[in-house]
Amino acid sequence: MFVASFLVLPVGLYLWLVIMPFIQAFQISLTDWSGYTTGFNYIGFDNFINMWDDPKQWVIPGFTHTGIILLVLPVIVIAMALFFAFMLNVGGRSQGGVSGVRGAGFYKIVYFFPQVLATAIIAIVWAQIYKPPTTGGLLASALEAVGLPYPENGFMGSTSLVLPGIIAVMVWSSVGFYLVYFSSAMAAIPQDIYEAARIDGASRTKTFFQITLPLLWESVQTAWIYLGIIALDGFVLVFMMTPSQGGPNHSSEVIGGAIYKFAFGSGNDAGMASAIGVVLFLAVLILTVVSLRVTRRERIEF
Repeated sequence: MFVASFLVLPVGLYLWLVIMPFIQAFQISLTDWSGYTTGFNYIGFDNFINMWDDPKQWVIPGFTHTGIILLVLPVIVIAMALFFAFMLNVGGRSQGGVSGVRGAGFYKIVYFFPQVLATAIIAIVWAQIYKPPTTGGLLASALEAVGLPYPENGFMGSTSLVLPGIIAVMVWSSVGFYLVYFSSAMAAIPQDIYEAARIDGASRTKTFFQITLPLLWESVQTAWIYLGIIALDGFVLVFMMTPSQGGPNHSSEVIGGAIYKFAFGSGNDAGMASAIGVVLFLAVLILTVVSLRVTRRERIEF
């Protein structure tokens, strides 16, 4: 009882500040509340049905593009971060002790640098890079200079390039953190294991897939979950970098942006925004449970 008495206040605050808003979101999703009135009516599950016939075309493209980001972002970031972490920690000279490539400490700082930048600064910098050459866009101007095709309206003005462009920025800003994260996990692997593999003549590729990756599997699982959360937060970049905050022609709509537009933008429908949030919450919950069960493996002690 003495110890439990110390938990009353933090548990009460957690219930009030975290659990209660979730419950309230479920309640609002069953109403026609606009978000700006004092009254509302309960309409059952109408919002959950009507969201799929959204005439504004925010919901379906939002779920589609968020699903693409959710599938692509973790795969690319984890693959790149694992490769760079392996090379900076184990991929050095083949003679002598196990070490990373020369200048590994410097490379870690360079890779980690985007992580210290605020998302707003990253969005402003890359919006400038993606601009058309007529307004000083760095990337399109470089392509024009070497005679390669480039989008005349800029990368954010192209319906086919805007979403890959957003994903590229998310990858660029995330790889450094997970490189350091995997490097820390690799530091816990005994050097004797790598030295024994090297004496047996194992190549770097074989060492990576048969030693490093199995021993880092729990760290990879954790990274996958966090990157899934980052994928759902992509609407900040979309709002600051794309025309019409999801354009052009809804080609970069994400579900976070659709919730914002319904709740605080021209959608003027807090009930619909809450219903989309509830669907997103359930989808993320199911995906998280499934991914953890599918990727679960027996823990390796070392």
